[in-house]
Amino acid sequence: MKQAFLTRQQAEEIVKTYPTPFHIYDEKGIRENVKSLKEAFSWNKGYKEYFAVKATPNPFLISILHEYGCGCDCSSMTELMLSEAMGITGHDIMFSSNDTPPEEFKKCAQLGGIINLDDITHIEAVEEVLGALPETMSCRYNPGGIYEVSNGIMDNPGDAKYGMTTEQILEAYAKMKAKGVKHFGLHAFLVSNTVTNDYYPMLARTLFELAVQIKEKTGVELEFINLSGGVGIPYRPDQEPNNIRIIGEGVHKAFDEILVPAGLGDVSIYTELGRFMMGPYGALVTTAIHEKHTYKEYIGVDACAANLMRPAMYGAYHHITVLGKENEACDHVYDVTGSLCENNDKFAIDRSLPRIEMGDILFIHDTGAHGHAMGYNYNGRLRSAELLLKEDGSVQLIRRAETPMDYFATLSPFDVHGKLLAISETL
Repeated sequence: MKQAFLTRQQAEEIVKTYPTPFHIYDEKGIRENVKSLKEAFSWNKGYKEYFAVKATPNPFLISILHEYGCGCDCSSMTELMLSEAMGITGHDIMFSSNDTPPEEFKKCAQLGGIINLDDITHIEAVEEVLGALPETMSCRYNPGGIYEVSNGIMDNPGDAKYGMTTEQILEAYAKMKAKGVKHFGLHAFLVSNTVTNDYYPMLARTLFELAVQIKEKTGVELEFINLSGGVGIPYRPDQEPNNIRIIGEGVHKAFDEILVPAGLGDVSIYTELGRFMMGPYGALVTTAIHEKHTYKEYIGVDACAANLMRPAMYGAYHHITVLGKENEACDHVYDVTGSLCENNDKFAIDRSLPRIEMGDILFIHDTGAHGHAMGYNYNGRLRSAELLLKEDGSVQLIRRAETPMDYFATLSPFDVHGKLLAISETL
């Protein structure tokens, strides 16, 4: 049974100031989780987590992680700019992008960040825009084929657009070494949201064996190996969560068995977790505003896919708690819907829940990563506020809700018959 980190009484007090819908994050849970991660990898003296900014690009939340030494995994110009604005620069930035515009390579270099190359042709692209390669560079690897662990097929890297082949990556390191690069890293992102303790240890073995091969064939000794993300969370209440300490020990075992005998025992381990760091510690809070009885039973809420698009986009499951009714029987079956003119705008389909009455507050779990960040404005719907539930129980606004004027702000001047003026005057 999933437990909401917010009570009905707390929610009712919050909505007096901040009306639903809103995303809210649990500071206590975030801090406890990052401490557990650091403990799990404390055996590696150079360990560092680069939080995947794309998952939850809010500086208030990233700053909490930065207190524990976490850097930023950026993949765009605006993510680099956000990191810079927070004072996170230098090797606290890992820039892992693909199909990268040249100005973004330049921005990363200006900030002193580490450029992680997605393709061998990017060597020349970086050299062209910077004049020379930086002293520290990383390469992204794709082994191809099907990636399997003990509990079955995880994903198909061969169909992924990311990373270089084995032959390309060996050539890339040789080229970079010849061009004056002095410090090297290796990176791979192969699967997403794994709920198994096997993934990181297996990926580590793949990358550690490749590191030995790189040393033998090119003379390049890697200084860091980045396991990227992919460690997931249990969205469904019957799923067993990952145990980060078991995962850390699995990587440790592979490290001792492969890298240490090869003379690579000083390699630093990096991670780029997003979902694991924030997912369970965020929720979308929304109010039931309509009910409909046709061929099915529908509950309409004041949030929609513009606030959380994962269920509409992927058919993703997000657990729902009706606050104040946690102990009531789930003896009603509903589709829980938003207001977009799209039939897939549903947070739940045929979901067993307690009897929902108008005004009930629903807590949609596990939206702390890829929740608010994936918001959009279809149908003119506006992105919601983000709140932080502080450790002392107080609530802080960390992003205000959008207004209609935010929606209109990017339009070029439209003054036919003074219509733009008329819009602004009515808001």
